[in-house]
Amino acid sequence: MNFGNGICKHINQTVPLRLYAYDKCDSCRKAIRFLRNRNIAFELLPIREQPPTEPELRRVLQRMGQLRRLFNTSGQDYRALGLAEKLASLSDDEALALLARNGSLVKRPLVIGKEWATAGFNEAEWKAHFA
Repeated sequence: MNFGNGICKHINQTVPLRLYAYDKCDSCRKAIRFLRNRNIAFELLPIREQPPTEPELRRVLQRMGQLRRLFNTSGQDYRALGLAEKLASLSDDEALALLARNGSLVKRPLVIGKEWATAGFNEAEWKAHFA
């Protein structure tokens, strides 16, 4: 995974923050820059090659409340699978299993921490959390 200047550092699993990202994603690059500028240690994982696990996705769902918010609704895979029409008929377990199998379907960046989890980069929300 290459995020620009090659300074991307993968931290071992003892780091309390996991960031799933895609290197061609603007929001992911902003999130990485945000964390690095604040010297916040994180483990960077390639979301397409190594999607989040079902338990991780379940944590994000519990925090965000809406299953649809975990999906990359503007992505090609989402459209190709017709998920706009099918998502309402999927159970949480079915939807989370689908996301765990296909990282391209996951809203990014996806962040999992000890006390916080979210999908997408909202700078105001992140500033409030990391203040």
